[in-house]
Amino acid sequence: QVQLEESGGGLVQAGGSLRLSCAASGTIFSIKDMGWYRQAPGKQRELVARITSGGSSNYADPVKGRFTISRDNAKNTVFLQMNSLKPEDTAVYYCIADITPRNTRTYDYWGQGTQVTVSS
Repeated sequence: QVQLEESGGGLVQAGGSLRLSCAASGTIFSIKDMGWYRQAPGKQRELVARITSGGSSNYADPVKGRFTISRDNAKNTVFLQMNSLKPEDTAVYYCIADITPRNTRTYDYWGQGTQVTVSS
């Protein structure tokens, strides 16, 4: 059994910062890519950022230069540092991790979601 636990969401004014964390626990053989998605009311879910096990990362255009994804492999944790936040960043943010639990196939695991609200 694998579980992802998210934390760090909240309410912030435009221009402020938040840091999201997501820790994986349970039966884990290895973790490949990790990342963050978000979904705003009335909109489709979109990829925000992703990072490989080796530390290579990429970002969606709206967050480039403002958000930074990182990970701590020893703690099975991925972070999202969110700076210069805008009202359009308001959404529920979901952590995702590609995990091989027993050296077989790789599965996608999702966090429960954390609300980020940016006021203008």
